[in-house]
Amino acid sequence: MLTEPQLIKIYQSLHQIPELAMQETETHAFIKRTVLQFDQTNLEIQTPAEMPTALLVLVHGSASERTIGYRTDIDGLPVAEQTGLPFASKHPNVMHACGHDIHMSVALGLLDYFAANQPKDNLLFFFQPAEESLNGGKTAYEKQIFTGKWCPDEFYGLHDNPDLPTGAIGCRMGTLFAGTTEVDVDFYGKGGHAAFPQDANDMVVAASQFINQVQTIISRSVDPIEGGVITFGKFDAGSIRNVIAGHARLEGTIRGLTQKMIEHIDQRIQEVADGIAQSYQAKVVVKLNQGGYWPVENNPKLTRNFITYMKQTEDVQFVETKPAMTGEDFGYLLAKFPGTMFWLGVDDDSQLHSATLKPNPKAIEIGIQAFKGFLLNRMQTKEN
Repeated sequence: MLTEPQLIKIYQSLHQIPELAMQETETHAFIKRTVLQFDQTNLEIQTPAEMPTALLVLVHGSASERTIGYRTDIDGLPVAEQTGLPFASKHPNVMHACGHDIHMSVALGLLDYFAANQPKDNLLFFFQPAEESLNGGKTAYEKQIFTGKWCPDEFYGLHDNPDLPTGAIGCRMGTLFAGTTEVDVDFYGKGGHAAFPQDANDMVVAASQFINQVQTIISRSVDPIEGGVITFGKFDAGSIRNVIAGHARLEGTIRGLTQKMIEHIDQRIQEVADGIAQSYQAKVVVKLNQGGYWPVENNPKLTRNFITYMKQTEDVQFVETKPAMTGEDFGYLLAKFPGTMFWLGVDDDSQLHSATLKPNPKAIEIGIQAFKGFLLNRMQTKEN
């Protein structure tokens, strides 16, 4: 059984080798090498040919009535680390700035325990590439790696949270993470001399009006109780001050707490674009890309069970959290399988995706014990 110092050593080793989406070969090799050191009696390991940096590990139960899935993400971010840690990233300009090294360490600790202590139900551990980009969860589902004995009946996963005390468990009914959609809008008109606007069709003006009108989608087309966000962070147009731009491009992001809300905002953006095109006699092309970044909508029944257990367990510090407007691709898998995502507190002054993020590794052992207890409790219940 892995001790806390061994778990922290695993965390430090993983922290040093962050890799970008679908390039996690060194991380995959480390995880597999670690898993092969566990008791293999009830384990079955698979590397899907369709996703060569993913790893599936099945723990066969003694009297299984269901397969309980546990997902952890394994990729890093294109961030140059500035923590000053003695075990800082060895890979230039790549860092585990979102705490996936913590996530993997918890998963390995859980897997080690259940490898040595056969569970009643089957447990499926999914070490997932490409959470930060390239839709790893959606890709895995579409490539049908969850088939037969590798298909979970329910799925769980955690995300570290620097705003919560070390080891605290956070969760909520409903949406934990917002869904996200990338939106690009191109405006095509007619360029010309700044002195003769009547002979041109200015796309700076058209794009500016579009931005103004889009803000009313949130203020007037969205239920204020539900909320949403539209942000255009990039506006490109023109080449010189005395030439009217015949083309403009906007790049932005949409956030919503339900998939229905995301789709409503998408539709309204297209309708606003159509109106601008007609008003300014322009061609307006909207491209929307959500990929696998659906809202993380927790299953009501399973999440109620999870929260009840955590609240009633003496050694667990439970915090009921608000929904976050950040994205997480586990939402796509939760749209396909019932399940729950929860927070694990790591108590740090820096935020996720920050170059200075230093999660407290003491959270690893606490998180393992809390979720191990939940799984053992879950296996005692008959209903799916």
